Amino acid sequence: MNLSRLWQCNATVLRTRFVGAAAAVVLGIGLVGTDTSAQSPGRYITIGTGGVTGVYYPAGGGICRLLNKGRRNHGIRCSVESTNGSAYNLQEVRAGNLDFAVAQSDVHYAAVHGEHPFEDAGADKKLRSVFALHGEAFTVVARADAGISTFDQLKDKRVNIGNLGSGQRATMEMVMAAKNWSLDNFAAVSELTSSEQSKALCNGLIDAMVFTVGHPNASIKEASIGCDTVLVGISKEDIEKVSTGRPYLFSSTIPGGMYRGTPKDTRTFGVGATLVTMETTPDYIVYELTKTVFENLDDYRQLHPAFKVLHPAEMTFQGLTAPLHPGALRYFHEAGYLD
Repeated sequence: MNLSRLWQCNATVLRTRFVGAAAAVVLGIGLVGTDTSAQSPGRYITIGTGGVTGVYYPAGGGICRLLNKGRRNHGIRCSVESTNGSAYNLQEVRAGNLDFAVAQSDVHYAAVHGEHPFEDAGADKKLRSVFALHGEAFTVVARADAGISTFDQLKDKRVNIGNLGSGQRATMEMVMAAKNWSLDNFAAVSELTSSEQSKALCNGLIDAMVFTVGHPNASIKEASIGCDTVLVGISKEDIEKVSTGRPYLFSSTIPGGMYRGTPKDTRTFGVGATLVTMETTPDYIVYELTKTVFENLDDYRQLHPAFKVLHPAEMTFQGLTAPLHPGALRYFHEAGYLD
C-alpha cells in the first residue's frame, strides 16, 4: 500500500527555541537576573529537552530551576530549550549547540555505537553520561472506535509514528524492524510532534499514536479526555523480540486507571531518560549540576509525578551507555554512591 502522509512536521529550530525560551520565562526556569558574572565564558549552559507537553521539558526545567537558585554561589546560569527530542538533542550536543541534553536510553546507546539514526555521523566517543532520570514506557494510544486492541492491529491503520529527531520515532522504528514491518504496513503515516498528536487523534485524522514517555503524561491525558481512547498493550513475544540484545530496554507496566478508558494495567516495555553532555564540558559545571540535583532530590521529585520514583543509587547507572563525565563521577564518589 502506498505511503500517504497526513501531516508533515514543519517545526524549525527557530520555532522550537522560541517556544522553549518563552515557556521558560513563564515557568521561571530560564534566564534569571542580570548578574554579569554568570555571563562569563563557560558559565552559561543550555539543556535540550523535548516538546512542552512531554516530560523532558519539566525534567530539564527542574534542573535549571534548582541550579539557578544557587547561581550566586557557583556562577552557573541555566536555561532550557524545547526541542524535537532525543535524536535531535544528541546531534546538537555533539555539534556544540547544546551543553546538556535529555535523551532516551535507547537513542543514547545508538549515538554511542553509531547505530540508526546516527550511522552517517558514526559512533560518538566523546559523549558522556551525567545521570539517569525517570523510566519511560513505549505507549500506544488508539481511538476506542478504531478496532485496535493489539499491537498487530495497527496494520492498515493511520498511525502517528512521531517526528524525525524524536525518541518516539526512533523507538517505533526499532519495534518495526524487530517485527519486519515497513511504513507500507500502515494505511497512512503521520509525523506529528508530541504536542500535535492528541488533537489529531481526537479529530479523527489518525487512528493511533505511539509515544515513549514517562507517566502520567499531559498529551495522553489530553487525548483520553478529548475523546474515547484505549491504551494498547505489547505482547510478551514482541517484548522479547525487541529487547533481545538491548540492555537499555526492560519490561514496563502502565498502571490501570491512570487514563480514562483504560481501567486495567497495560503491559509494554520501557527505556530510561538520561542526561548527557560532552567530555569537553568543564568538570566543575557537571559537578555543580549533579550535586545540586542530588542534594535537592526531594524538591525535584515534586516537579512531576514521573519523578517520584527516582532513586539516587539507580540514577548513577540505569540506562547509561556513555562513560560517566568526571564531574558527575567526582560527586558520586564523594556522596558514597560509587566505591
